[in-house]
Amino acid sequence: MKLIIFGATGGTGIEIATQALEKGHEVTAFARTPEKFPLKHQNLSLIKGDVLDKAAVEQAIQGQEAVLCALGMPATNRQKLRAKGTKNIILAMETVGVSRFICESGLGCGDSHALLPFHYKYLIFPLILRHVYADHELQESYIRESSLNWTIARPAALTDGKQQGIYWQGFTTNQQTLTMKISRADVADFMLKQLVDDHYLHQAPSLSY
Repeated sequence: MKLIIFGATGGTGIEIATQALEKGHEVTAFARTPEKFPLKHQNLSLIKGDVLDKAAVEQAIQGQEAVLCALGMPATNRQKLRAKGTKNIILAMETVGVSRFICESGLGCGDSHALLPFHYKYLIFPLILRHVYADHELQESYIRESSLNWTIARPAALTDGKQQGIYWQGFTTNQQTLTMKISRADVADFMLKQLVDDHYLHQAPSLSY
């Protein structure tokens, strides 16, 4: 399958690209600084561009079969890059006729806020991650309002651990066994599996160990 990844130079984006190439997909990595992208592969193409540039985003999506988004920003950034960039991606996909969209958000957004333990809900989120989750909430609203075949992945706190392939997904109750952590490698694993599985179509499953 021909895939394009936005946020490709971030931790999750690199994992998505690595695993996608291992699975035999044709991968396009879209990034402002593609020279920072660490991978080389015969099935990998690099596109230099800014996700806030509507024309560049639309041109990059031409000919793709699916779009994966793992846009990220520092916790202190208030520019809502994820939401603004995702809106451009959605408009471009609707214009060129690409429908499958898989986007990384975060556990705690929307109805998953109730799943958070006390210290996340009342300390970490309001004091440290407030701007991050305001960005994600707006990002998710754009996705839900779109005409795309979307899936939103809501991972718990991201780690650089190895891919395990075993994790809780789509849970709707606050399970005491949750660690509130998951590796970027396993988030990438989940997102790529959605390319061939419609179980979470138009849903926003949470992910955690």
